Amino acid sequence: MIADLFEEIQKAKFLLKNVALQTPFQRHQNLSEQFKANIYLKREDLQVIRSYKLRGAYNKISNLSKIEQQKGVICASAGNHSQGVAYSCALLKIHGKIVMPITTPAQKVRQAQFFGKEFVQIILHGDTFDDAYKRAREIAEEEKLPFIHPFDDEKVIAGQGTVGLEILENTDVHLDYLFVPIGGGGLAAGICTIFKHLSPLTKIIGVEPLGAPSMKKSIEAQENITLEQIDKFVDGASVKRVGDITFSICKDYLFDVLLVPEGKVCSTILQLYNEDAIVVEPAGALTIAALSQYQSIIAGKNVACVVSGSNNDITRMEEIKERSLLYEGLKHYFIVRFPQRPGALKEYVNEVLKPGMDISYFQYAKKNNREQGPTVVGIELQQKEDFSLLISSMEKNKINFRYLNEDSDLYTHLIGF
Repeated sequence: MIADLFEEIQKAKFLLKNVALQTPFQRHQNLSEQFKANIYLKREDLQVIRSYKLRGAYNKISNLSKIEQQKGVICASAGNHSQGVAYSCALLKIHGKIVMPITTPAQKVRQAQFFGKEFVQIILHGDTFDDAYKRAREIAEEEKLPFIHPFDDEKVIAGQGTVGLEILENTDVHLDYLFVPIGGGGLAAGICTIFKHLSPLTKIIGVEPLGAPSMKKSIEAQENITLEQIDKFVDGASVKRVGDITFSICKDYLFDVLLVPEGKVCSTILQLYNEDAIVVEPAGALTIAALSQYQSIIAGKNVACVVSGSNNDITRMEEIKERSLLYEGLKHYFIVRFPQRPGALKEYVNEVLKPGMDISYFQYAKKNNREQGPTVVGIELQQKEDFSLLISSMEKNKINFRYLNEDSDLYTHLIGF
């Protein structure tokens, strides 16, 4: 399979020549200094639809027969794949249907319609991606439309694999390590295929979100398994099951699969924006966020990271900041039972909180006839080392409190993230 796929990737490169941008492959000065290595970024966030997904979608649709193209195509997606299919339909002037969950943010719906213009029909169905996927498959069967899978298709994988070809064409150094994000595995499978043939000594490191380790779990089980539950925050790389084709390739050719906490992803998004004015989506930050796990290994080496996309909804920034602060140990939530008398809060602020500790969240329950009333309090710190000082200060002042950060269910219920 991998030999045939290698040929397909080379054909795809020719097909995509005037469609997908050959995105920059650049040495990143700040990261190189931070990790004492030569860190290069493959900037697929600068692609025309701001992600690499155009490559696979266009290659697949272009390889359909004329009869199939005349019928139109259909896909299910609430993310970058929908935009890749939409843009491809507009370029090829064929009709496409894109099924999205009703819960899809309006911005993503508008983007798909913008790229697809009059050639695309958006269908909103169900509350989850699984609902939308099932409906898209039903429509495909009813109307005999080609279904454009986001990753588990050889033509799609071949299109994504052109990222690997471009990396090798645009570097004059041997790459020791290449970090690749994994969702369904299409990009990783394509890149593994290219490097197996053209740079077999390069170690390919797959990166998944901690809350959606479908490829890592499957490789460990030595069979493609379906996860029962996942954290969907890193939406561009959170799937319950990777592709069967992609699994068959990745299990043999990935050197390692790393899991990155969602909070670490958020910290990386903010770091890239604040230090380099680079805007990435959560999946786009995965590979850079994983570098610290290999810090001692990659020192002095040539390392590349694929930055997969930048379609970040601005309405998510508050949650991104929140998750980052929690991960860095700079924000802590408590249920505090204040005495129901005047001056109780003032005493807490004056006697418990030290310099560098700020109340950033305060939700006070209605008074009742009890002596103490529960209040949810969020404290933001300037240094994570101050947490132990905060706890000892509350204990010293005999504050009746319960720590929420470690109680995920109660935290989610009360705070909302």
